Amino acid sequence: MKKKQPSSQKNRWDDHYARKARKEKFSARSVYKLKEIQDKYQLIREGDRVLDLGCAPGSWLQYTAKLVGSNGRVVGIDKKAISLKLPSHVTVHMGDIFSINILMADEPMSSFDAVLSDMAPSTTGNKMVDAARSLDLCTAAFVLANKYLKPDGTFVCKIFQGEDFKPQML
Repeated sequence: MKKKQPSSQKNRWDDHYARKARKEKFSARSVYKLKEIQDKYQLIREGDRVLDLGCAPGSWLQYTAKLVGSNGRVVGIDKKAISLKLPSHVTVHMGDIFSINILMADEPMSSFDAVLSDMAPSTTGNKMVDAARSLDLCTAAFVLANKYLKPDGTFVCKIFQGEDFKPQML
């Protein structure tokens, strides 16, 4: 008989969404954040070009690749390696987003229909510090979106909500 793990040892992320992601062969439960946004706003279309910042472990790449289809293009950047087998219309560059021009020298950079960012900082456990670091990453992603998005393109970004967070639609 298998012993039940004490609650302190359980993975807090092993929930309905994590089990669903494993069942549907997505690399992470975070795909359902993007799926919910897509279902509501239809931001990504077949044939689109999408830039995914902080793309590891790859669930947003997997989902976006299906949305854009083989006539679209998905480009991901992350400091961590992606071990997934991805379709040929998906390219992943390993490195820091602050070196984007070097990482993606061979990519036509000024024509993305969408820029996505699910980047998260290495957490410290201090909510204020973590929220501030998250804001820094979001600001960097926004700067890149302003530079590389087509006019009327889409920008989707995750941010940690600290006590100074005030929701705004840009």
